[in-house]
Amino acid sequence: MEKKNRLTKREYFDKVYKHGKSSANHQFVLYYKVQPSQLTFRFGVSVSKKIGNAVVRNRIRRQLKEIVRLNASRLPSGYDLILIARKPVLEMNYHEMEKSVFHVLKRASLLRRKEEPKTAD
Repeated sequence: MEKKNRLTKREYFDKVYKHGKSSANHQFVLYYKVQPSQLTFRFGVSVSKKIGNAVVRNRIRRQLKEIVRLNASRLPSGYDLILIARKPVLEMNYHEMEKSVFHVLKRASLLRRKEEPKTAD
């Protein structure tokens, strides 16, 4: 994920938690806040120690960041997004996780449609 798309500092996370909105499903909680001054979105991940040891948490974090990186064009610009993993994510493979992330983004009305490739006629 590009550096400009990372939500890194604790203060940024706190602002999103305090002033943002949330949406959830069984596997994830999504917090989001509008930042109209931004030209792109910023994304952060939180995986609790309750989920597993460091190896498990980092694997989940890497998979979530890859899902977002590959689908960055479908995410709205001008938003700070935080995705929090819940325990059921442990039993999921990559494709199930991707589907669940899309589901929680749709619930928050933040997912754009996949753009069709243009063909020359």
